Amino acid sequence: MSKGEGETSRESYPVIEIVPGQIVTKKVVEKIKVVDGTVMPDVERDILKLVVAERHKASGNIGVGLVKGFGLKKGALASSVAHDSHNIIAVGTNDFDILKAIEEINRLQGGLVVCANLEILASLPLPITGLLSPEPLEVVVSQHEKVEKAAASLGSLPPAPFAILSFLALPVIPELRLTDLGLVDVVEFKLIK
Repeated sequence: MSKGEGETSRESYPVIEIVPGQIVTKKVVEKIKVVDGTVMPDVERDILKLVVAERHKASGNIGVGLVKGFGLKKGALASSVAHDSHNIIAVGTNDFDILKAIEEINRLQGGLVVCANLEILASLPLPITGLLSPEPLEVVVSQHEKVEKAAASLGSLPPAPFAILSFLALPVIPELRLTDLGLVDVVEFKLIK
């Protein structure tokens, strides 16, 4: 059934719920606002959009899901460190900042990025396979501190938000993960929605 222009509904969707201090997640189902067929993040309930874009073979594969418990109030984070495939993973409060952060990861040839209001607030370039920097340790540490500080300024994020983000794409740890092929129910070992 096609949605009409300007039509809004609430539909049930699976959501990845972060478990504080752990890399396991919970699979929850939430009623989500859908506008003109587009699933909308719900910042008030801390339900954000999560995107995984394949970056190795130009396949065009993009997985989109929802994550709860990340704490962003505005903007987006993106990273090319996303276990085990190391595709680009991004979380955000809106599609525009998510896209801008992903574009910056592409421009840097890999790294960590913080974006808000279509402005790149901080980045850590990782141009060696999207995982390593050729810069001296002191430079990388300084850039990482700036990225973590910029991320923290966007809400009530858990400690080490980029580490948490990196594991949300690892489809072997329960319960729900996102890959470039879509959501993976790890317990049932199948792709969903």
